[in-house]
Amino acid sequence: MEGGAYGAGKAGGAFDPQTFIRQPHTILRMVSWLFSIVVFGCIVNEGYVNRPDEVEEYCIFNRNQNACNYGITVGVLAFLLCLLYLALDVYFPQISSVKDRKKAVLSDIGISGFWAFLWFVSFCFLADQWRVSKRENNPLNEGADAARAAIAFSFFSVFTWVGQAFLAFQRYSIGADSALFSQDYTDPSQDSGMPYAPYTNEEDATDTMGTYQQPPTADDFDAETQGYQTQNY
Repeated sequence: MEGGAYGAGKAGGAFDPQTFIRQPHTILRMVSWLFSIVVFGCIVNEGYVNRPDEVEEYCIFNRNQNACNYGITVGVLAFLLCLLYLALDVYFPQISSVKDRKKAVLSDIGISGFWAFLWFVSFCFLADQWRVSKRENNPLNEGADAARAAIAFSFFSVFTWVGQAFLAFQRYSIGADSALFSQDYTDPSQDSGMPYAPYTNEEDATDTMGTYQQPPTADDFDAETQGYQTQNY
């Protein structure tokens, strides 16, 4: 596997916590994790109120239980997904298969993009239900700050998850190049330290054969020996 495939080095390298925490996608995951806690925490703790003459609690967002359930569900699942992908980011450099790394990055792109859409729906849904809420349903205005916080952090979460999808796409683009093509290609003969013989094509070989001289015949040898003079010592 080529070094640097999909944003990580070769498998088997030592894990550096400081480098891991400073990575942009790690920071965004932690921020998204905190935002999800704020959203579902606000709704669970202060998103249900009851009138003085009623015993049963109802959702602060226009008495619409679906609004509270949606915000809690998206927040809790986002919380779990952030933890899952943080664990995957820790393990990612140990993955030796380029195909497995590609699948992990593609899933990151898909999940992040999909959850950005869900957070946008959550923001629109909660904001609309809060806008049409009747004051007589909550005369003491209980949980108003929690409702506004849930709406605001749903909006902020859209950008953090879009950022995660964008960074994952960058890792996919860079990883595809480094996994398939080596930018630092060198001649194998230079790496081995044993240069190969120069290549000759068929035309060169033909020319060489054409200039080959036949050995002298027996008659030529006799003619040469007849002209040889012996010397007396």
